[in-house]
Formats: sequence, C-alpha cells, structure tokens
Amino acid sequence: MRLSKSSAWNLFAIISLSTTFYAAESKGGEKIFQYPINVGVLENGLSVISVEFDSPGLIAFYTIVRTGSRNEIEPGKSGFAHFFEHMMFRGTDKYSSTDYNDILKGVGADHNAFTNDDITAYHSLSSSDALEAIMDIESDRFQNLKYDEEDFKKEAGAVLGEYRKSITSPFLPLIEKLRDTAYETHTYKHTTMGFLTDIKDMPNQYEHSLYFFDTYYRPENCTVLVVGDVDHADLMALAEKYYGNWERGKGQPEVPKEGPQKEEKREKLGWDNPTLPILAIGYHGPAFSDTEIDMPALDLLSQVAFSQSSPLYRKLVIEEQLVDFIQGSAGDRRDATMFNIFTRVKEVANVEMVEQEIYKALEEAKNVPVDEERLASIKSHMKYQFAMGLNSPRSVAQTLAHYIGLTGDPETVNRVYELYDRVTAEDIQYVTKKYFTDENKTVVNLSYDGGE
Repeated sequence: MRLSKSSAWNLFAIISLSTTFYAAESKGGEKIFQYPINVGVLENGLSVISVEFDSPGLIAFYTIVRTGSRNEIEPGKSGFAHFFEHMMFRGTDKYSSTDYNDILKGVGADHNAFTNDDITAYHSLSSSDALEAIMDIESDRFQNLKYDEEDFKKEAGAVLGEYRKSITSPFLPLIEKLRDTAYETHTYKHTTMGFLTDIKDMPNQYEHSLYFFDTYYRPENCTVLVVGDVDHADLMALAEKYYGNWERGKGQPEVPKEGPQKEEKREKLGWDNPTLPILAIGYHGPAFSDTEIDMPALDLLSQVAFSQSSPLYRKLVIEEQLVDFIQGSAGDRRDATMFNIFTRVKEVANVEMVEQEIYKALEEAKNVPVDEERLASIKSHMKYQFAMGLNSPRSVAQTLAHYIGLTGDPETVNRVYELYDRVTAEDIQYVTKKYFTDENKTVVNLSYDGGE
C-alpha cells in the first residue's frame, strides 16, 4: 500500500511493491479484528463505515475512491487518478484551497492522500469534535471541485515535476519496463504515475480531466470511513446532511482483461548513472480474492522462498554475498497481478548465476513441500504482526481502507485469513507449478551503460 501524497515513489516503497495486511480468526472462531464494524449506505450509494476505537477525542477520517490507475483505459491518458490526488486540494467556490487548509489547521488535523493501481484515498487525523467540520469541507470538494484550465495546467506541470524527481531512482524505470513488457492489454501495463509521454501531454487534456472526475468521483464509487471516538448514528446523520444530495454517476467503462502470456519475454534497460545491476523477474498471477486459495498460497510462498529466513536469502545475501537484497511478492490487486522478484547484484558477471539460483529455489518449492512446522510459524507471524499493528485509529483505518479498496467490503479483513489458515504445503506447491512457468515469465535486467 502506498501511503504518501506523492504515491510514495521512494526506494523502499518501490522495491517492497506492496504491504499485505492480514486478519485471522482463531480456531475458536474469534475474529482477530475485534473492533465492531458499522456499515450504512445512503440512497445515492455512498458507503459510510465507522469503527469505534479506544482513542478518546481522536478520529481518523478516510474517503476511499475505488478508482486508481487501472481505470485509465483511454490510450494516451494515463496518470489521471494520481493527478486528482493533487487536484482535489485546489478548492471550491465555497472553500478555497487556503480556506480548506486553514480549517484543517485550525482543528489540528493532519491530512494527506495516496494513489495506487486500484484506489485513491484521502485521509486526515483530527480531534473527534472536528468531525462535522471535516465532513463539510470533504463533502464540498468531492461534489463541487472547481478549477479552470490554467489551474489544471499548473497542477499537470507539478505532476511532471514529481515524475522527474521519481525517475532519478532506477527502480521506477525498471518497474515501468517490467509492467509495460509483461502486460499487453490491461491497464496495469502502466504504473500509478502513468506513461511519461502521457504526463507530458497532460496539460492538453483539460476536457478529459473533467470527464474523469465526473465519471469516478461519484458516491456509489466512494466510501467514507471513520475510526476512533465516533458514534455511528451521529455519523450517519452527518453523512445524510452533507452527502445526501450527491448525485450518482452514469456508470464506468470496463477495464480490459489480460489474456494469458504465451512465451517468455526479456528486456535490457540501460542506466546512465553508476549503479549495481538490478534484476527483475515477473510472473503473471491471480487477482486478490477472499474466497480462492491461489492468492494466499502465493503470499505464503513469498515468505517460504524469499524472506530473510529462506535458504535463497541466506545463500545469496549472507553466505556468498552475491546480492545486497532479494525479495519476491505479489501485491493485492483487484485484477490479475504480477508476482515480482527483485534483486540487486554486486557484480555484473554474477547476474546470470543469481538468476539461475532464483529458478532453482522455485523448482525446489515446486517439488519439496514446505515443512509443516515452518509453515505454521509463518502463519503465526503474519497473524500476530497484523494484531500488533492495529494500535491507532490511523492504522485501523489504513488497514480497512486497503480491503475496502479491493472488494468494497470491510469484512474482507476477517474472511481473508481464513484462507491463509487453510493453505497447505500442497497448495503452495500447486500455485508454484501453476504460475512459475517459463512462458509466464518476464525478465528485465537494468545495468549501468556508461552514460552512452
């Protein structure tokens, strides 16, 4: 999950790919997410969710738009989900951008936003007695955002500046090349930032920006989530007051489906600044699901084969010191995503050797079932890591926002780990054999080209 207003294109966020939050039910059936989830839906389709959390006088307020870069289906027009993460702070006739910031500052609120492939989320942390003020200004900008063409061009220029700053790290172009090569039709082909050619042309797309906002910033596509010192009945009354007149949209275009990859793909990427070679290997995988076993089995495989306790990590990072890091994972995505493996090799001459060691580890995962005791230990670690992370209104809201973005249903947080708990060693072998095939593989090798 990427959590900064700038889409968190920092090194750690890029190479970590995603953060999966886990929830579980104990064998006795007690939910690990023990805070009651209250759900209401306005007539216009807006979901309103509250979670009472023991944080006297404090609330986290999230607005989750189930629209991300996956919805940028028009050729030449990528980057608009991320663009609106910026543009939404431009103000309205009722509250200018200065008014908006002054109100939040006056109630001591900390506010920001983030965008990823599937969602855009706007969030604040404030005192609970500021709830109505926040709902007033948030509902206003979601219904009445106003900007002229000059404002639009100015913000589009800021987005280009952010891209140019992000591109100074080799990981962004590496991920761009991997996704652009691996995908043929699905919009996961481009990153959340968008294609550079589209970002450069964005100042000419004012009319499309109006269309994008009108299509996706609609109540049936949004969820208001409040966690902390909140009463659900009061929240629903305020929601009706401030959001009740928000009109439904007219529907959204379908996201194109990706067909199966039929042959291995390989690309080389030059980098004009000195850097160690970076190897990226991607395999097409499943979409997020809280009913199918594939996704949780692959998540567990990532721990078995690529965590710091794995034999591969010990060999390549610690014992032989051929690489300075290695990791593999598949992010939670609404549509079929990629299981990506990244490693940075210390010597160019060892890149091919390291690649072959990765394939050997995957073959072992296919043929040798993981030890039951180790599998149980991994599951337990996931479970308690999740539980320990639910320590503030913000962390609870952040976790629920992740799952709401994927399915629209906050109870996914409790269903999904039932699947993790059911995953067997044989399931891990099954998904490894299913997805980690040569014809399903895309490889990109980034290396220093001497500035040529």
